[in-house]
Amino acid sequence: MTVDTVDPAEVAKFEAMAAEWWNPEGKFKPLHMLNPCRLDYITSQIAAEFGRDLAGPAPFTGLRILDIGCGGGLLSEPMARLGAEVVGADAAARNIPVARLHAEQSGLAIDYRHTTAEALAAAGERFDVVLNMEVVEHVADPLAYLTACQELLKPGGLMICSTLNRNPKSFLMAIIGAEWVMRWLPKGTHDWAKFITPDELYALIQKAGLRPVDRKGMVFNPVTWRWSLSDRDLSCNYVTASVKPQA
Repeated sequence: MTVDTVDPAEVAKFEAMAAEWWNPEGKFKPLHMLNPCRLDYITSQIAAEFGRDLAGPAPFTGLRILDIGCGGGLLSEPMARLGAEVVGADAAARNIPVARLHAEQSGLAIDYRHTTAEALAAAGERFDVVLNMEVVEHVADPLAYLTACQELLKPGGLMICSTLNRNPKSFLMAIIGAEWVMRWLPKGTHDWAKFITPDELYALIQKAGLRPVDRKGMVFNPVTWRWSLSDRDLSCNYVTASVKPQA
């Protein structure tokens, strides 16, 4: 039986902001600021896992990548530019036309679909890489969702998963700071109770049938106004890499 992990209330939040995806000063400003840091981690992990040279032309040629919870395509487009065959999927229907239009304007061929991880897995879709970025804290059943992501990977495939730690600092930064003070995001975008600690996420990933291989923090510097990767500071935003064992 396929478990539906979509939380309708969470989808509605992002439906309401769909038109804002490509406005760097709009409601998704935090993601635009975070994106270079996310891409640094994603590209380095894919290159290491599949033996690709990022300095070469179209280094991800031949790789099939799923961007689950793709939104407007902030990660799908860079993956397509690097030569990958990209499927962008989102449970929020209004995100898909926005993503399709921007890709068309950018001259990129990306397969955007209004669907879920569970539906894709049930249809037999398989990928070399699943990008699962800032989604797991919005689903109704994290383990069932991560299990679907595992099913979507080919043996030896790679999942990159990022989320928010659950502690007083993340409440201060992600909710009070980003939503209440800076007003980067509408109030209520995040539910602190659904944040997941790194150890909890590692345990869920393992229960889902994947092998964690790396995790790093993504740290915001208020002086330089930039994000960077950290081996030690996973106190707020963090990202993990895990591999599906070979059959």
